[in-house]
Amino acid sequence: MENNLTISELQQKVGEEITAFYLVAEKELREGKNDQFLRLKLQDRTGSISANVWKEAAKLAAEFDAGDVIKIKGNVVNYKGQIQVSITKLRFADVSEYDIADYLTRSKISPEILAERFLGFIDKVEQEHLNKLLHLIFDDKEFFTRFLQAPAAKSWHHNYMHGLIEHSITVASLCEFASTLYPVNYDLLICGALLHDVAKTKEYANKTSIDFTNEGRLIGHLSLSDQMVCETAARIPGFPAELLLNLRHLILAHHGEYEKASVRLPQTLEALVLHLCDNLDAQSVGVAQLVEAAPDNAEWTEFDKLNNRYYKIYRP
Repeated sequence: MENNLTISELQQKVGEEITAFYLVAEKELREGKNDQFLRLKLQDRTGSISANVWKEAAKLAAEFDAGDVIKIKGNVVNYKGQIQVSITKLRFADVSEYDIADYLTRSKISPEILAERFLGFIDKVEQEHLNKLLHLIFDDKEFFTRFLQAPAAKSWHHNYMHGLIEHSITVASLCEFASTLYPVNYDLLICGALLHDVAKTKEYANKTSIDFTNEGRLIGHLSLSDQMVCETAARIPGFPAELLLNLRHLILAHHGEYEKASVRLPQTLEALVLHLCDNLDAQSVGVAQLVEAAPDNAEWTEFDKLNNRYYKIYRP
């Protein structure tokens, strides 16, 4: 396949008909005023875009699944300030027609640099039991490879390859800065930052489109991360019970509110700081991704369904 239009190039194609290959990140058959229509989220390594199929939607929906690459023909349109594709034709693409690496969005930071930064934070944790715990988990090369490749979310923030480790590093960096301002236990806080989402390697399926595993839906990464920490700590002789209790609380309380699936509310200073740093990165990156996806001349982002608002784009 040669000269395939990337998602990032579509902003310059408004009003034009295009033919291209894209990966289907999301797929939803919806009820319209007169008939069903198909709502898609298409992606490649440069970004994502919304697309609609207005005719024969149910028939075409049966021909492919989320995670497949499809060849489309359609018109690039500007709808309420957002670039979309109105698809007139599509078909399933055979694997011989594309290189899957062209369709997997990933961190803008190289995995080598991310790994170096993450392992550097492990070295900063001096408490012997916490340091040993981190090394037992992340020195496992097979597991660290999965951790390095994993996304941090399905749709809102860091929802791309290497997103989980990127998010974990930023949260640890924010926690490190907070430790210079507030009387927290540095080793405990940094260890919690590095481990708070560790079981997202189990929560999300390792395939072309991000989706939940059965464990992810039924148990969730907070409880799965807690289980992983407990099982690993049990392998370390003399691991202090009080230290483990506080580390577990950091993990189980980092979502901050019961309404946001937190197992407990933050009840230590370290847990509160971790929650706030985690939320700062997740929300800021989520909004930044919306701003980045907006057309160059847009005043507002696409609607944020999670937080129920649009965001005004400041262009000095």
